[in-house]
Amino acid sequence: MSAGAQPGGALTLHYDKPAAVWTEALPVGNGRLGAMVFGRAGEELIQLNEATLWSGGPVGTNINPGAFEALGRVREALGKQDYAQAYALSRQMQGRYTEGFLPLGDLMLRQDLKGGDVRDYRRSLDIRNGIQATTFSVNGVHHQREVFASAPDQVVVVRLQASQPHQITLDIETASQLRSSSSVDQGMLNLNGKAPSHVDPNYVGHNAQPIIQEDPAACRGMRFALLVKPVVRDGEMTQQGSRISIRGASEVHLLVSAATSFNGFDKCPDSAGKDAEALARSHMELALLRDAAALRAAHVADFRRLFDRMSLSINPAAEDRSTLPTDKRLQEYTAGQEDPGLEALYVQFGRYLLISSSRTRGAPANLQGIWNKDVRPPWSSNYTTNINVQMNYWPVESANLAELFAPLDDLIGNLAVTGKETAASYYRAPGWAVHHNSDIWASSNPVGDLGKGDPKWANWAMGSPWLARHLWEHYQFTGDRAYLQRTYPLMKDAARFLLAWLQPNADGHFVTAPSTSPENDFYYGDRRRGNVSVASTMDMGIARDLFDNVSAASEILGVDAAFRSQLREARAKLLPFQIGAKGQLQEWNKDFEEVEPRHRHVSHLYALHPARLISPLSTPELAAAARRTLELRGDDGTGWSLAWKVNFWARLFDGDHAYKLFRNLLRLTKPGDKHGGAYANLFDAHPPFQIDGNFAGTAGVIEMLLQSQNGELHLLPALPNAWKEGKVSGLVGRGNYVVDITWQAAGLTSARITSRLGGRCVIRSPVPVRIEKLGVRSTMGKNGHTLSFTASRGRTYVLYPASDSEKPNRFKNN
Repeated sequence: MSAGAQPGGALTLHYDKPAAVWTEALPVGNGRLGAMVFGRAGEELIQLNEATLWSGGPVGTNINPGAFEALGRVREALGKQDYAQAYALSRQMQGRYTEGFLPLGDLMLRQDLKGGDVRDYRRSLDIRNGIQATTFSVNGVHHQREVFASAPDQVVVVRLQASQPHQITLDIETASQLRSSSSVDQGMLNLNGKAPSHVDPNYVGHNAQPIIQEDPAACRGMRFALLVKPVVRDGEMTQQGSRISIRGASEVHLLVSAATSFNGFDKCPDSAGKDAEALARSHMELALLRDAAALRAAHVADFRRLFDRMSLSINPAAEDRSTLPTDKRLQEYTAGQEDPGLEALYVQFGRYLLISSSRTRGAPANLQGIWNKDVRPPWSSNYTTNINVQMNYWPVESANLAELFAPLDDLIGNLAVTGKETAASYYRAPGWAVHHNSDIWASSNPVGDLGKGDPKWANWAMGSPWLARHLWEHYQFTGDRAYLQRTYPLMKDAARFLLAWLQPNADGHFVTAPSTSPENDFYYGDRRRGNVSVASTMDMGIARDLFDNVSAASEILGVDAAFRSQLREARAKLLPFQIGAKGQLQEWNKDFEEVEPRHRHVSHLYALHPARLISPLSTPELAAAARRTLELRGDDGTGWSLAWKVNFWARLFDGDHAYKLFRNLLRLTKPGDKHGGAYANLFDAHPPFQIDGNFAGTAGVIEMLLQSQNGELHLLPALPNAWKEGKVSGLVGRGNYVVDITWQAAGLTSARITSRLGGRCVIRSPVPVRIEKLGVRSTMGKNGHTLSFTASRGRTYVLYPASDSEKPNRFKNN
């Protein structure tokens, strides 16, 4: 069943009152323009964003000339196990903070309802069509507003309709928190402004001027333009100052266009920036060539083209609760109510957000996607590379949205440029280095304002190896050899940096020094706190993973045999994974006690997920240690941490535990609550809002239904007992296989495998299966049943349980 065949209510968020706070408003986006719609009847507020509107400008060079000398002293301190001194000296290796993602402006609609009572109110978000709607009645007149962000036409469209003619009277204005001026020009609102040259992160309080407007060099601080053009049927339109008034209209649609002067990560947005107003006007002029119905039709067709590739139905015979307002539904779910329809909606909502926020080259989805209301947003709403920006893209391949990877692909390419300078100037190393924070300017240095940041997050240096994994993943899913050929040099240079970064220890093992386990502390000695040490388990996992991936890529391309040998030799010398006294996978090179045993980061399990180094299939002892680690960490955490744990438990083939964490991820979180979960609009709650939990939650459910990291398509590897029956279609496994699965009585009933590339296909399933037309049946092993065959490009293969005489409940997923 395609997503389009699902009932409309199954793919709709809806509410019986307007949004009171931002985390109740509903998001629309076309990848570049984003809008948060509050759904107010009389005084509507639509908050707007543009993906490239950031403070600042291109990063500098040789930011901290003393960093390399400090590195030597840090390593000397670590050789003496003087962790306090290593921590203090690490501050001397820091650079500048990243810049921040900024709000564009507000569009305000003040509609005259003639003092009537608002009745039959409803606001909704149709995530299949990408349309927000608000409907209500006043004085017997039914009003409907629709808001959508069109990718084909590059505008936000606000359409107002009434059931009777001449009933729409409203005033329209725009405003911005940034420096700007507003005017009306030929019936169009025109807001022009300039972003600050620098904005400190929201957590930095040591500077007297956290926001700096001017750059004396006329480089930093981009220009932006916001245009709003009303198209009115009937009625009268007038303008006064910076306001447009419409009286007695039968229908109004507003076209919202915006642009910035951003001209690339390495160009001054002021002196070398694009003409923002001209860009915004060009989009507006093209959009004006279509009427409202044509704009809507083009948008819906484009959105469905992406969204309809995947569908999910869980326990279809369960009570349909989609008529309940989503906030009430979420509240009852939090209290223990079963609601598989809400669970499926949440999974698809993650795909909706990715489609809406990841379609702008060079500007991938940030910590808040593209939706932000603050000049100093949480953590600058930047690209946090010690997990968060990576989490944003975990579902991009498996959820059948591979082309939406392009913005992150661009950022990685940009970071390889700035990171080359960072590796050279900070560490005298080849290749490229990235630390824990970046921005649209591809900042790659360790942040901290030259010593004011905490090294336990600021000085993490493993960003380029982790990001290089995404290049390899994109190839694994797509099989695009030309892409691998283009990106292999970036992967290789990440490995070249890591080879230089590794140091031999006294036992001859290669270790990273300095090393942290983001963003945790340990006790050492007489209960002293430390965090800068040697060879964190995360570092060792990332190093093994990178060397494996680059070696495999070079072999596929038939290049760099000598370098491949060097990587394999280095991998063999890496400090081994170690199991601690509690049976857990150690987090550091020594069995330190954690200061915060239930810390939100579980970085040392990188080898389990997203990497494939630990698996119950191939490394059962390490998998048991990973399980023990998760037990000790606990089942609570911030929103994004809960989502990562869903993926961990799925990789351990424990569907019931993964499901427990997934339910925690959907706990209703209200303003002021301290626990992670989901806000009323289903945004992930750290708290505050971080979109990575939405994306990783979607990816986690897919991992429960299909895994492919071990060179095989593993069907229903972690199906929870709560999901007795269901169907998923359009998942993608490595090797570019499209997979549909149906199950009943918690057992596999059929699967369809479509090979886009052809080649050897291995299927692992919880029950014996057959492909009748090929006369192929699976064989039983220690961990389920496997079947292999040679797939033809473009052909679909249907799998069934091996014995038709057996009833579905005989095929239980163990």
